[in-house]
Order: sequence, then C-alpha cells, then structure tokens
Amino acid sequence: MKTTAIALLALLAIAGCRREDVRTVTIEMKGLAESDIPAVTQELSRYNGIDKKSFVWDVKAGTLNLKYDSMQIAQTNIRMAIEKAGVRVIYPEKTDNKAGH
Repeated sequence: MKTTAIALLALLAIAGCRREDVRTVTIEMKGLAESDIPAVTQELSRYNGIDKKSFVWDVKAGTLNLKYDSMQIAQTNIRMAIEKAGVRVIYPEKTDNKAGH
C-alpha cells in the first residue's frame, strides 16, 4: 500500500511538470528586405522549439512575429540566429523583471 501511494505521488509530480511554454514574440530588424526572408527562414528552421508555421512577416515595419517554446529556445537565441542569416536585429532595451532579452 505504501509503495502504491509513493508511486502515485511520483506520477502526479511528473504529470504536473511543465513540458512546454509557448510564447509569441515580435522581432524587430533594421533594414529587413523581402529578399532576406528565405535566408532567415532557413536559419530559424534549424532550431527546435520555433513554430515555423507561425511566421508573420511585415517587411514595411521590419518585423517578424513568431511563436516559440521557451523551454526549448530563448528569445536571444532566435535573435542571434536571425543575425547569423545576415539581418541586423534590434534588441529591446533591458527591462527589469522581463526575461528573454
């Protein structure tokens, strides 16, 4: 009986653990051009945790809206990947109590 109770408690603890934390972010890019989109998309497709189907590009505003799982990848890594593709990213100013910058 005691073993069954311990096993049940362990199962409940595991079930309660967070496995994903899907967030939405808008990445601002300086000088984003339509021709940059394939390279950025290709670079971001290398990473787990980024929902490639969620990409919403706004070339005029120089932004990319996307969803990502913060348990798999951080916002900073997303921005670094975009810069690796050759597009300059505008990093937000450091703000207190706000992670991912």
